[in-house]
This record gives sequence, structure tokens and C-alpha cells, in this order.
Amino acid sequence: MNRIPITRSPVPEAKAAAIRAAVASATSLAADGDSSRLATADDAAAFHAFLDDPQIHAPIYTLPRPLTVESVRAFIADHQAQHEQGSGLLFLSFDEQGRIAGYSDICVWPEWAAGELGGALHPDRQGQRRGVEGARQSFAWMFECLGLDLICETAAPDNIRTAHLLDGLGFTRRGEIVSQRADGSTRPSLVWEITRAEWQRLWLDGEG
Repeated sequence: MNRIPITRSPVPEAKAAAIRAAVASATSLAADGDSSRLATADDAAAFHAFLDDPQIHAPIYTLPRPLTVESVRAFIADHQAQHEQGSGLLFLSFDEQGRIAGYSDICVWPEWAAGELGGALHPDRQGQRRGVEGARQSFAWMFECLGLDLICETAAPDNIRTAHLLDGLGFTRRGEIVSQRADGSTRPSLVWEITRAEWQRLWLDGEG
């Protein structure tokens, strides 16, 4: 059973339908500094090569296991179905040479106007606040373009980098859950949340 988001405030069906429509019509993550687009089956081999680096895949429990070209292709296909249903998105971003620079995995719960952002940057593109600024822009895009009221994030207790990022962006720690990986194994996860109103106060009203 999915234990997130922790805060669950049902919204009218009209609002949920509008969120599903916004997700289904999205084609790129406008927040990306690099060019971005939805992942397709043709990206499976290149995406697998990107994910194969343990620095990238080790901290991410939502990726398929074992990590093979075929499992990555199935992962993409599942997200294409989520896109059509208005419940999820998988974006790939590319550098100036056309190589995969990162990916963004967005899960949406339209019935609660809530979402979660996952993903990773290539290690060469981390640092110098690139990840922090990219995450901030992506969260803003989720609120503004998808119409969400809540963003919920998780990370392993030893993932200090993500903890610092979320704390620094104003997310509130909500506790700890047990997350289940694609292969059925589990791990403890810390949970953070932030509402649209809190985000606006911190980042749109001149206080961020």
C-alpha cells in the first residue's frame, strides 16, 4: 500500500480532472535548463546506460530491478500509460551534445491534488547549486502547470544531499515510512511535504 502522501485532502472531481488533463497534455518540463521531452521506447538503451552508474541508480528505490535494457523499456512504457491516464510523467533532459543529462519522474495523485518528483542528474552536472535550482524550478512547474496543492518527497535516511535540498527549499519533515522497491524489497524513507500556500510564501512573496 502506498503510504504517501501523508497529507490527503480530497479535491472536487472537476479539479482532479483538470490535473489529469494537465498531466496528459504535458510534453516537456519547462524548468529544465537543458532541453527535455517525454521518454519513449527508443530511449531505452541510452537511458539504461545513463542509469547503470551506481552513483545514479543506487539511491533511487523506484527504478526497476534488475536494471536491464528491457526492464527500462518496460519502465518507460508504464510511464507512457501513466501519461495518458494523467497520473505520471517521465522526462529525459539532454545536454548540448544530445546526451542524457538527467531525468525527472513525476507521480501525481489527482484526487488529492498532490505529486512527487523523483529523478537524477548525471554526476558531472551536480554541484554548483545546479541540482538545487533545477529542483526548485521543477517544483514550481508542478504547482503552476499541473495545478497541484501539495508536493510530497521521500529519501533514504542516509541521503544527506536530498535532505539538505528539501530542508533548504522549505519542505517540512512529516515522519518516516517503509518504501517498497520494484523487486518487492523495502527500505525506510523519510518524508517531506510542502503545500502550494507554503511554497508561495517562501518563493513567490519575496521571502525565499
